[in-house]
Amino acid sequence: MNCKEWKIPYSRPEVPEELRRAGYSPLLSAVLALRGIRTAEQAHALFEGGPSVLHDPMLMKGMAEARERVLLAIERKETVAVYGDYDVDGITSTCLVTDYLRFKGLDCRLYIPDRSEEGYGLNCAALDTLKEQGVSLVISVDCGITAVEEVAHAKALGMDMVITDHHECKSGALPQAAAVIDCRQEGDNYPNKDLAGVGVALKLVCACEGDSRAMLARYADLAAVGTVADVMPLVGENRFLVRLGIEKLERAPRPGLAAMIKESSVDGRKLSAATIGFSLAPRLNAAGRLGQAERAARLLMCTSEQESSRLASELCELNRRRQSIETEIWQEARALIDGSSPDAPIVLASDRWHQGVIGIAASRLAEQYSLPAIMICLNGELGKGSCRSYGGFNLFEALSACSEHLLGFGGHALAAGLNIHKDQLEDFRRALAEYYRKNRPAPQPEVNCDLLIRDPGLLSIESVRSLDLLEPYGNANPKPVMCMSGVTLESLSAVGGGKHLRLRVRLGSGHFEGIFFSHTAHELGLREGEAVDLAFTPQINEFRGHVSVQLLVSAARPHDGSGLCKSILEKDAPSLWAAAPYCPERADFVRVWRMVERDFTTAGDAAGVIAQCPEDMEPERFCLCLMTLLEAGLLQSAGGEIYGASSSSISGKADLEATEIIKTLRAV
Repeated sequence: MNCKEWKIPYSRPEVPEELRRAGYSPLLSAVLALRGIRTAEQAHALFEGGPSVLHDPMLMKGMAEARERVLLAIERKETVAVYGDYDVDGITSTCLVTDYLRFKGLDCRLYIPDRSEEGYGLNCAALDTLKEQGVSLVISVDCGITAVEEVAHAKALGMDMVITDHHECKSGALPQAAAVIDCRQEGDNYPNKDLAGVGVALKLVCACEGDSRAMLARYADLAAVGTVADVMPLVGENRFLVRLGIEKLERAPRPGLAAMIKESSVDGRKLSAATIGFSLAPRLNAAGRLGQAERAARLLMCTSEQESSRLASELCELNRRRQSIETEIWQEARALIDGSSPDAPIVLASDRWHQGVIGIAASRLAEQYSLPAIMICLNGELGKGSCRSYGGFNLFEALSACSEHLLGFGGHALAAGLNIHKDQLEDFRRALAEYYRKNRPAPQPEVNCDLLIRDPGLLSIESVRSLDLLEPYGNANPKPVMCMSGVTLESLSAVGGGKHLRLRVRLGSGHFEGIFFSHTAHELGLREGEAVDLAFTPQINEFRGHVSVQLLVSAARPHDGSGLCKSILEKDAPSLWAAAPYCPERADFVRVWRMVERDFTTAGDAAGVIAQCPEDMEPERFCLCLMTLLEAGLLQSAGGEIYGASSSSISGKADLEATEIIKTLRAV
């Protein structure tokens, strides 16, 4: 972790005065300013935004036709099937629409394909089965936007189809269904293009019922679980849906979710999007990954507390199995790469891997190697792959460019699936590598910090509590990452059987306890008494009646002042706020002047200048000394820059305290 590149903001955080007057804490005000919110009105809209942020479902292209066909089915008492996907978004979508149609008195069949046997999306064999069961209308949820042949097959069987999806639409013809709803299709005017599949499903039942408020009260929990699990942006309409759903989960969860909350050992009175994403969703997802998605659907639709408890226990056991299988696949995948240094998307294939779990392993590979990763499960001559992006690389566009080597593909910019013939693997790998080289995303720091904390008072209990207003956190609304730079590491101790790290740091007069999961002091190179950098999110810790601020550490390293030094040397005035603790005193100037006054030339870049720093002086203080001497005329260069500067004589005595750099540092 300490080898990763950090991005630390060295300028003073902006704290809009209007937000402070409105009663928001300095810490929350600074975070809001970073997100473009500077007025009390904007903050109120974010925190209190209610039904006004919801959009009319009838704005969706195809919604009028879909509503008409569903209402006709209700009027005729037709037998209807809801055809979904096996991930959490698909399962919640399927349960939502199925429950609604049963609520309206229909015989509604629920169909989720087997991940291993049938794969993603509609298939003709399943449609044949549904026809034999007397189904006259099939409603797809979270799938179907590319199912041109399957929809034509259903039509030939005499079944109508309504497609609801949220995935990218490939260029070319859409399925010729009775209605097609997908916010991403050409000509759609719905403002929110980032609804999850369950969000689109919710909009369908809202349109059919004509009462969005009632449908939200009934299904907000399902909408929240699916939206968070599918990592949709939690802003605007999505944020409101998730917030409403979390309130329902806390107040009156349906029996299945109540049982899952209890089985997961989470506090049902204090839920968050993180609870959904890291506790509930993985357990629901495990069923689909291991070919038992209908078990998760039965849990969500269950009305019996006893049956819900049994099903929740079974899903937790499935999740433990999934974790075991995932670890085996991950270790095998790493062994395949071991010894190489990949510089293009990782494409691995095996006939020993479980189709339902390779997506998780692909995500871990992408993080480990900082590259997009594709893992393909082979079955004879055919392969099914799960793709995960990294660094903003658009997977959907990449697969489109390499589609001549694929049997099919679909998904999003960040995650996708594909089908491929075994003979095309090498050609596909080469084509994808070539596309990546031409479209390589700009490198991004791996540790991105939002705020540099210099004042320990910013992390008061009251200020940290105020950040709760930003919930629900998630995609497009992440937890703010803060950092401390050059703080003293007072103590270190291993906890959790040596797996985790507890630490204590001193920032000025403040002392803070922190926890860093899944890391050790040895691998990080940390030692007590030395200066360190920490990236963290602050949280409130309550233990035995004692309330304190705890740092949930996400990255740690021995202090590295090179970034701030470079800003100082390149005359970045705002960075002097962060440099103020290193403001030189007279003895520092005397020492540096004696070093540079004879036969000395500063190096040609920041790294070289830092290397010239005396051993027992902080590089930041050394750089400030040099820049002050440069301003005072005691150093000079042809271009007036510090790089390549050498000593110079001036008439009279230099008043270093009168320089702008020292006056600025003293003022800070």
